[in-house]
Amino acid sequence: MTEELTTPLHAEHVAAGATLTSFAGWQMPLRYAGDLAEHHAVRTAAGLFDLSHMAQIEVSGPGAGAALDGALVSVPSQLADGRARYTVIVAEDGGIIDDLIVYRLSAEDYLVIANAANRVSVLDQLALRSQGQPCAVVDRTPHRALIAVQGPRAAEILAPLVDVDLTMLRYYASVQGRIDGVPALVARTGYTGEDGFELAVPAEGAAGLWRLLLGAGEAAGLVPAGLAARDTLRLEAGMPLYGQELTRATTPYEVGLDRLVKLDHDFVGRDALAARAAARSGTHLIGLVGSGRRAARAGSTVLSGSGGEGAAEIGVVTSGVLSPTLGHPIALARVDVPTAAGEQLDVDVRGTRQPMTVTELPFYRRPA
Repeated sequence: MTEELTTPLHAEHVAAGATLTSFAGWQMPLRYAGDLAEHHAVRTAAGLFDLSHMAQIEVSGPGAGAALDGALVSVPSQLADGRARYTVIVAEDGGIIDDLIVYRLSAEDYLVIANAANRVSVLDQLALRSQGQPCAVVDRTPHRALIAVQGPRAAEILAPLVDVDLTMLRYYASVQGRIDGVPALVARTGYTGEDGFELAVPAEGAAGLWRLLLGAGEAAGLVPAGLAARDTLRLEAGMPLYGQELTRATTPYEVGLDRLVKLDHDFVGRDALAARAAARSGTHLIGLVGSGRRAARAGSTVLSGSGGEGAAEIGVVTSGVLSPTLGHPIALARVDVPTAAGEQLDVDVRGTRQPMTVTELPFYRRPA
């Protein structure tokens, strides 16, 4: 058996008594004090996440922008320095290999953040697709850490520690700075539906920074948070997860990511996506809300109408949970027939039909 990887913060998690779990080949904290407490802390104060399992891939050189343009469905070379973009990389047939965040640090320096499970696939594809361009594709994951501070008090906690003005940092933008002497790429991004920051730092400075942030944020209510809370937070925010909403068998057009695809440039998979755009499959991603306390889980069948023996199977739940913030069941589902907000469908929840209503995404929006 292959030995699982650990992040530069592994000893911190063990010392804190975290429940560890195997995730995408890594030992990661599933929870510390408890899923609900961590979830509510992020919604009301702040949470501290270890995201160091995520791939950090540098693409640099005079041809870096052109290489990424040809590799991805978007056009990273058109970003301004210091800006970031959420995007996807697809196969020749248009199927999603991974969803990514691409940071343009300068005209010749880009950082690609990929999912841990797809690190090798994305690295290989970027290297293959950049052939012929004067650029280098380098996996920095083993030498880096990624720490996220998420929640309404995130800026308040981080601002006194970092040597950059966070009030000037827009959403999906980044800046190079230092935190207690540790060089950091400070990005205003996140996966929780709250304001927050992701800090890419050298591995050797990660543990000290983690402890510094915990201490600085204690009075404000910041707590360490694990994968379980991260999943319920992202689901409330209507954010897709690779392996559930996004798969190799789906294209961006089946999962509500049409806006990411720029067909006016040449990239791997363009022809397949152009054909799909012209002849939609009908499959699409929807949000569902229910009542009571029983949550539909991934794999639950979605049925047309409400009640009746003639209800047809029209889709499948990809993610579902009893929302800690909203207090009722929510789910994302892929369905094959047209739907509209307010329409009632049935979901087979462990053998019992449960009515759920189609709703606009996201389920939760942070207060203005």
